[in-house]
Order: sequence, then C-alpha cells, then structure tokens
Amino acid sequence: WRFGRVRPAAPPDGGSWVGPAAEEWTSSADRATYTAGVGLVRELVRAGVVYQANLCRVLEAPLRPGADPWALAARLREGNEAPYSGVLDLGDEGFVVPASPELFLRRRGDVVESGPIKGTAAPGGPLGPKDVAENVMITDLVRNDLQRACRPGTVEVVSLLAREAHPGLDHLVSTVRGRLRPGTTWADLLRATFPPASVSGAPKRAALDALAALEAAPRGPYCGGVGWVDARRGAAELAVGIRTFAAFGGVLRFGTGAGITWGSDPQEEWEETELKAARLLRLASRAPGAP
Repeated sequence: WRFGRVRPAAPPDGGSWVGPAAEEWTSSADRATYTAGVGLVRELVRAGVVYQANLCRVLEAPLRPGADPWALAARLREGNEAPYSGVLDLGDEGFVVPASPELFLRRRGDVVESGPIKGTAAPGGPLGPKDVAENVMITDLVRNDLQRACRPGTVEVVSLLAREAHPGLDHLVSTVRGRLRPGTTWADLLRATFPPASVSGAPKRAALDALAALEAAPRGPYCGGVGWVDARRGAAELAVGIRTFAAFGGVLRFGTGAGITWGSDPQEEWEETELKAARLLRLASRAPGAP
C-alpha cells in the first residue's frame, strides 16, 4: 500500500477483543506431520542440498464478524510487548497485526542494517550448540544478501550471538550492517534480501524450493516484511513478520516455525513451534466458557 501523506498519530482506543475459543485453533501440520517434515529436511542436509531450512506451520481459527484489530493489538501490547508491533487495518478486506521481535531491514540514507534471530529457549533456559550454529549460518546468509546491494568491504557483523529476552522466551540475535552502493534502488535492496534469511534457509533458493514442497499451507503475511518505507527520505523500518496475526476471509491465522539443521531433534523442534505460539495464542483466544 502506498500513501500520499503520512502523519504521526496515537493508536485509537480499541474496543473489546473477542477472539476464537482455544479449541477452535487448527494447525496445517500436526505433531506427526511436522516431525516427519523435520526428518525430511535433515535428509536434505545429509544430501548437501541445504544447510538449514525454516519449517513452518500455520494455525487458523474462525474470526467473529466485526472483530476489531485495534483491540487485538492493544491486548498484545499489554501481554506481549514487542519492538515491532502495529496494525494494518484494511477495512472489510481484513487486517494484519504483528508483534514481531525481529528486524528485517532498517535503512537510514545509505546505511542498511538487519538483525536476524536464530536460537530459541524458554526464559533463562539453555541455548546450545545447535542454536549457535543456526544463528551463525543465517547471519552469514544475511551478510551475503547485503553484499549483493552494498559497497564492497562495507558489510560487517557488528554483533554476534547476543542473547535477548522477549516475553515468554529468549533468542540469540546478531546484527549485520553495510553501506548501499550508489544508485541502489528499493527494488534492488529488496531483491537482494527478500525473503528474510531467518525464515527461509541456506542456500536460500534450495531452502525455498524444499519448503514449498513440505509446507501444506501458504504463509501469507507471516514471515514477510512488515513496516514502512519512506522513499523520499531514504528511510525504512521493516520487521520480519513473525508472531503476526492476519485475518482474511473470516479466518484468523498465526504462523510458527523452527530452523531445521542436521543437529535438530524432531520432537524438540515441534516443541519450539509450540513455545513460540503459546503466549500469543493465549492472548488472542477467549477464555474457556466465555460467550
């Protein structure tokens, strides 16, 4: 969507959010299907096709008519404060409400930065060698992506494997920064970096092909880029569209996934997808027995 005029504004007061009942949520992959998919990705790693792939599943539930996205956003702000949150209200068409912890792209003039997240644990829980390897691989992929749009020698990893606490879980986060080549267009930058490395895999093209075959449901806005671009000022702030609710056609959707490597345990990867989803689904669902 493109806007001719943009102005600062406080978010409007949302009404009362009435979400789906907890038991109404269904998943595009159950535990058996998802863990089998993890095994198939591991076989691709064994064969040298990919090093890592971010295998996702999409949960969905019926949405009540007239559901207010601003009320959902207010509930998420209260119970799951996130650095990249907002509302894309499309009226009768639907809405997108992100509560993302992850920076995809920040641009200020010719300086561009990305903050890939890889490695997840319960608060204070252990982050092991698999988490470290996962983050390092994806950080290298981000570095490679940015080099396609940046001046030679300017892309650097300014922070590696920083542990960040977020509501309900901890993540490993790295930061990669570079300076764009003169004449680089927005299309050039997005062509070089999209889709985000952390939600695709490495090598990116091979991982995307594998995921297209393994994932039963389209991701939609989930895992895309959510935020704003000011082309006149050469500025942008785009989050990775994780921890994001999207409603279209009377259905509320929420995606969750995990990065799969050779070191992955299928059951543990399933549990990671559950951990990432649990807090936000609880906030978006109405209490048992509520009308």
